[in-house]
Amino acid sequence: MTDIFFSEVMGTAMLTLLGCGVVANVILPKTKGFNAGWVVITFGWGLAVFAGVYVAYKSGAHLNPAVTFGLAASGGDLFGGNQDLGIAPVPSTFGNIVTYLAGELVGAFIGAILAFLAFKRHFDQEAPAATKLAVFSTGPEIRSYGWNFVTEVIGTFVLVFVIILFGPSPSGLGPLAVALLVVSIGMSLGGPTGYAINPARDLGPRIAHAVLPIRGKGSSDWGYSWVPIAGPIVGGVLGGLLGGAVT
Repeated sequence: MTDIFFSEVMGTAMLTLLGCGVVANVILPKTKGFNAGWVVITFGWGLAVFAGVYVAYKSGAHLNPAVTFGLAASGGDLFGGNQDLGIAPVPSTFGNIVTYLAGELVGAFIGAILAFLAFKRHFDQEAPAATKLAVFSTGPEIRSYGWNFVTEVIGTFVLVFVIILFGPSPSGLGPLAVALLVVSIGMSLGGPTGYAINPARDLGPRIAHAVLPIRGKGSSDWGYSWVPIAGPIVGGVLGGLLGGAVT
């Protein structure tokens, strides 16, 4: 369990550092990437997933509670293991699920703090509080909790369902396939909510935003925070159930 925990911590920290980092680079004042746009953000998050998956290879690189719940719902192992590397399969037990979830949340929190440190002087600049929060966590363009929830369910369903189908598919793309899938979801479905599709990715950085000494940070928008937690979990479980049924 220790290997699983630290693998997920490191992988999710890398994911969140690079993901929050690309958002900071695009929306914070006086950065080299200021106003680079949505396409840069979506590709940045995709490449963040690519890096995180490689870092967390020992645990199967869930990096996302929705993936963990989805794989558990599919009826298979949480990780099939790797015989070439001598890594044993990880069965879908309560203890293993909790270990994955804990590693993902801790890693996301750490990654967000590192992103803050990298852009500290830019957070010190004058900018709307909502802009600074957006570096850490998602928020809807049109606030409608029910429909925002539906958007997150659909986006995460696509993520988990397709990841499960990657398993039996004849493809050698590996982590790159997952990265491109995240880019595709961001391009196609990310506009309404900012596509959290990952409860840890949103909650860990939101907690970091709440505790860090960010100048003029304002509210952490806890009223919305349940949407990027509940929506991805529901979508992940649905994706896992259907993925397990068709594979």
